Amino acid sequence: MTNSFQDGNHSKVDPEERQTLVVVADILSHETQPSAWELLASTEERVGSTARLHLRSVLDALSKDSTLTGICRAYCRTLLASKDLTDALQGTPRPGGEIHSTIDSLIARSRIYRDSSAFAEMVSFMGKFKNYAPYNNMLVRLQNPSCGFYATEVDWMVNFKRVLKDDAHPMLILAPRHPVLLVYDIDQTDGPQLPEKLKGFATFDGDWDQEWLTQLIANANRRYLVEVRFTRLSSTHAGSASYRVGSRPWKRSIRIHEELDEPSQFGVLCHELAHVLLGHTGGDPDGWWPSRINLDHATKEIEAEAVAYIATTRFGLSGSSAAYVSSHLPQGPVPAGVSLDHIAKVAGRIETMTRTNLPQRRPGTNGRRPAEGGEENP
Repeated sequence: MTNSFQDGNHSKVDPEERQTLVVVADILSHETQPSAWELLASTEERVGSTARLHLRSVLDALSKDSTLTGICRAYCRTLLASKDLTDALQGTPRPGGEIHSTIDSLIARSRIYRDSSAFAEMVSFMGKFKNYAPYNNMLVRLQNPSCGFYATEVDWMVNFKRVLKDDAHPMLILAPRHPVLLVYDIDQTDGPQLPEKLKGFATFDGDWDQEWLTQLIANANRRYLVEVRFTRLSSTHAGSASYRVGSRPWKRSIRIHEELDEPSQFGVLCHELAHVLLGHTGGDPDGWWPSRINLDHATKEIEAEAVAYIATTRFGLSGSSAAYVSSHLPQGPVPAGVSLDHIAKVAGRIETMTRTNLPQRRPGTNGRRPAEGGEENP
């Protein structure tokens, strides 16, 4: 927690402002990066209505406070630069309130799925994998970025009754008492059927219009400088979103498994694009999306899949969102870091990107004019 307003150099600071700062700093210390409306509501609940008077100056102070992490300072900066903060402080209704019931429906379906035999089968399958060290996970991803599950030849045989294919290609990891170990991706093995959840985790179907995928890709390219590529990935890995270093003009890159059918590619693209626009891959220097990287993995996946669920539902598609979210949903309440406001806003943005040909936007512009969903950017 920051001490910036608590030492003797800030004795003239209003006590209510100091209290607001302490509360906001505490909120940010719990891996939550809420919307402006959610932050204001949480702060007013603990401080009172006077928090509204001090929130902007507090965020400004925290954005410069070296005792906070760079991630939290970036969050404060992007929130200060957004129109959302002004709207929240002025009492403008929060975004997408009418679709919160859709999110509630997804969570309810996910909890039901957790009690199913299919979920138990999937958990049993995943539980048999060894807990490889983070460094080895990184080594595997460097050798095969699309790898879903990996194990040694012996583990595949003993734990899963699967054998290596004749042309299986190994990957190298480090292990105690061994110079290296050879491990193999699940696609390098043959054997018993995978749990249905893993085989159909990224499937969407329904009445399909090819123009939806074409339009969404075009707007991702020209509106947000997000590159979308179709490539062969692991059978248990449908897509990814990553930061592009030295790859002008692209700000982010999304990869989609090329062997998925088009409705499923659309659903996966909604999920990966949501990661970008929700700020999970980091903030954008031009303010086109927020900085919300300081969230745990489960929170990010629940938010992104909730966006995909809302967007695909609005286009009449049905998919495996409930099954996917169930694997990240804790037994208790939904993680505190999940922001319904951000989910609603990004879902609306992706819907507009799918229906409308949006104008190109160039770096160095923050888009301070009405844009998708009747909102202003970011």
